[in-house]
Order: sequence, then C-alpha cells, then structure tokens
Amino acid sequence: MKELKPRIHENGIDYILVGDYYIPDLKLPKDSQRPIGHWGSLRKAYLQLYRPKACNDLVFSGRLNTVLADLNEQASDRLSLIMDQMAEAEGVTEQVKAKNQMLWVQSMNSIRNRAEEIIKQEMIYCD
Repeated sequence: MKELKPRIHENGIDYILVGDYYIPDLKLPKDSQRPIGHWGSLRKAYLQLYRPKACNDLVFSGRLNTVLADLNEQASDRLSLIMDQMAEAEGVTEQVKAKNQMLWVQSMNSIRNRAEEIIKQEMIYCD
C-alpha cells in the first residue's frame, strides 16, 4: 500500500513533505494544453530574462501558460491585420502577384518583417 506523504495548504498553495522540507506541489492547470507558440515563447524568454518576478508570479499562480497562449493568439491575429493593412496601403495586390511574383514576394517579406517588429515592440518586449 502506498504511503501518503504529509501535506499542508498555505497561501493557496499545496506543500508536500519531502525529507525534512515542505516544497510547493505545483501543478499546471488543465488549460495548459494550449500551445504557447512563437509569440508566447518570445514573451516567456523576455519575462524570464528581464522580469523574473513577474514570471515567477505567473508560474506560482498557475497562469503562465494561459497568459502566453492568449498572447500568442492575439499577436497572430494582430500580425495578420497589420500585414493586410500594410499590403493594401502599399498596393501589394493579387494583380502584382500575377504580373511579377518576385516583386510580390519581396514586398510581402518586407511587410511581414516590419509587422513583426511592430508586434514585438507593442506586445512582446513591453511592460
């Protein structure tokens, strides 16, 4: 029969006795199955490096993956919106694609790079 280890509950966190010490018994929430994606990974790295306290607060509250997954979805949607707006403003259309594919690819790559920089400044590397 498996012996249960002593547990305590304090400040909303469960602790389990390991040896002579109680350590937090942290579990990821069920929502953690959502992928954090490219943008969520960038934000996580930024938080770990430049905002470790905020990162730890999110980890200990069990909200880190949810916040990162939400950010990834919002950033992806915003990227698509910005790219569409830039392409329309610069006249990069399907007609351009039909006439000169290389020019269209160059233009779209330029638009994508600029849009990604906007996303990074507005959503990833901000406080």
